Amino acid sequence: METNCINPGQPGIRKGDVIAFFDRLAPGWEKDLVVDTAKINAILDAAGVGPGSRVLDVACGTGVLFSFYRQRQAAEVLAVDISPEMARIAASNARPPIRVLCHDIETLDPDGRYDCCVVYNAFPHFPDPAGLVGNLAHWLVPGDG
Repeated sequence: METNCINPGQPGIRKGDVIAFFDRLAPGWEKDLVVDTAKINAILDAAGVGPGSRVLDVACGTGVLFSFYRQRQAAEVLAVDISPEMARIAASNARPPIRVLCHDIETLDPDGRYDCCVVYNAFPHFPDPAGLVGNLAHWLVPGDG
């Protein structure tokens, strides 16, 4: 499990503030977390997460989706979060096929090998959601659709 963190320090959105906010909330995050299993399963169904899937989990937080990926027999999951504390907790909840990386997904070099990207409950924390989606497309295996 990787938990090395990179502070992006980019202009625009104050990512340092976002990191500090989530680092502060991370220790109690799961205590008040409400997991809507039906909604999560609908999202993962729409994303095509199933046996053998390779998934990029963007802004994974503490790993709320990890048990769902395991239940669905995903072959590989790269879970990325910008918050060192969220990533640390996620890494403690991860086991193969899930790997956790603390990094800014917007500056991480894509490798084009995932079947789908899942961004669960995190779009409001990105300054340009449409731009994010465009960037995430480079993480995906080219397909027919």
